[in-house]
Amino acid sequence: MADYELGDLQLAIMQVLWERGEATTNDVHAALHPSRGLAPTTIATMLQKLEKKGVVTHRAEGRQFVYSATIAREDVRRSMVGALLDRLFQGDGTALVNHLLEAGDVDADELRRLKAQIQSGKRGRKSHGDAR
Repeated sequence: MADYELGDLQLAIMQVLWERGEATTNDVHAALHPSRGLAPTTIATMLQKLEKKGVVTHRAEGRQFVYSATIAREDVRRSMVGALLDRLFQGDGTALVNHLLEAGDVDADELRRLKAQIQSGKRGRKSHGDAR
């Protein structure tokens, strides 16, 4: 699995690209300006940095670049959660889940959904093991 370390602004820019499919610097700026108040040049610089990381690409449309993500949102989530798991919980997924349950208000409905996901995951792993 590739390692995608994205900062807060980089992740916000990627969210815009994932939601829109592709966007110009001005599009990204317009989407993020109300919440972040950044200059268009800052967005342009960050898009260039993301392209150097290999997570976005661009095509020219007239005098503008149109950017798009080269990686899926789920790949970034998996990578960043994996890095968090390794750094803070020494790879112990149970410790991470326990922390999330203890730190937040998890209602009964959410707990039922989590239990169903866990049970579904266990069945999925068993069937893979039985096929060998």
